[in-house]
Amino acid sequence: MTTLTDRYVYAALRSLPEEKRADIDRELRASIEDAVDARVEEGVSPRDAEREVLTEFGDPGRLAAGYADRPLHLIGPALFLDWWRLLKLLLAVVLPVATAGVVLGQLIAQQPVGTIIGTAVTTLLSVTVHLGFWVTLVFAVLERTTGRQGFSEWTPDSLPELPAPGRMGFGEVIASAVFAVILGGLLIWQQVSSVFRDEGGRPIPLLDPELWSLWIPYLLALLVLEVVFAFVVWRHGRWTYGFAAVNVVTSLLFAVPALWLLFTEQLLNRAFFAEFGRDWLIEPGSVTVTITAFVIIGITLWDIVDAFLKARRAAHPVATPAAA
Repeated sequence: MTTLTDRYVYAALRSLPEEKRADIDRELRASIEDAVDARVEEGVSPRDAEREVLTEFGDPGRLAAGYADRPLHLIGPALFLDWWRLLKLLLAVVLPVATAGVVLGQLIAQQPVGTIIGTAVTTLLSVTVHLGFWVTLVFAVLERTTGRQGFSEWTPDSLPELPAPGRMGFGEVIASAVFAVILGGLLIWQQVSSVFRDEGGRPIPLLDPELWSLWIPYLLALLVLEVVFAFVVWRHGRWTYGFAAVNVVTSLLFAVPALWLLFTEQLLNRAFFAEFGRDWLIEPGSVTVTITAFVIIGITLWDIVDAFLKARRAAHPVATPAAA
C-alpha cells in the first residue's frame, strides 16, 4: 500500500481512543488490501484500484464514527421528536409571556413607542435563540451520555384526536393568558403613569381613580377567571352548550358593570379629559361614550355568539368524505 492508504488510515484513527487504534488499524488495512487485490485481479492498475477503494470507503471521519459508535448528528431520531415537541411548547408559552412582560415594564417606565417596539423585537429574537440553543444542547448531551431512546414509549394511545369542530387548541389558552396579562398590565399602568400630571406631580389616570376601591380589582379577578375558564375548556377538549352558557355569564359579568359605570360617568376620569379642555367627551350621549359602549357591546356579543357556534359545530359535526 502507498502513502495514500497510510494517510487514510491515519485520518480514520486519529479521533479514536488509543487502546482501539492497533486492532482497527490492522482490520482497516486488511479490508483495503482485499478490496484493492480484487480490483487488480479484474485488470485495474494498483494505483487506480487503491484510489477507487478509498473513494468507495468514503470519508475516514465517518468510518471512525462507525468504529467508535459515535453519532454524527446533533439530535438523532431517537430523541428528535421529544426535542421538537418540547421546543414548540416552550416557544408557544415562553415567547408571548416574556415579550408581554418586557412590553409592560417598558410601558410602566414610560419609554417611547419606538423603544418599546425595538425592545419587544429584541426580546423575541433573544428568547427564541436562547430557547433553541439550550434545549438543543441538553438533548445533545443526553443522547451522547445516557443513550436514551426517547422519553416515553410510543403506543397507539399517543395518537392525536382527529380535528373536530369546536375543539379549543392550546394556542387559544396561551392567547387568553397573554391578553389577560396585557390588559391587566394596562389597567395598572394607566393608574401609575399618564401623559398628564396634577400640581403635586402625580399622574392623572384615564380611568376614574375611585375604581380602585372595587371595580379594577374586580376586573383583574375577572381576567384571571377567563384564563382559568379557557384552560378548563381546553382540558375538556371542545366547547359544549354548557361551556357556552358559562361564557355568557362571564361576558355579562364584564359588560354590564362596564356599561353601567360608563353611562353613570364613573368609568372615565373627568380630570384626564379636562387637561385638554374636553371633559364634555365623557358625558352621556357624547361621541366617546357612544363609541365605547358600541365597542363593549360588540365584543360581548361576538364572544357569546362565537362560543355557541363552536358548541354547535362540536355537537353536530359535518361529515367529511374521510370520516365517511
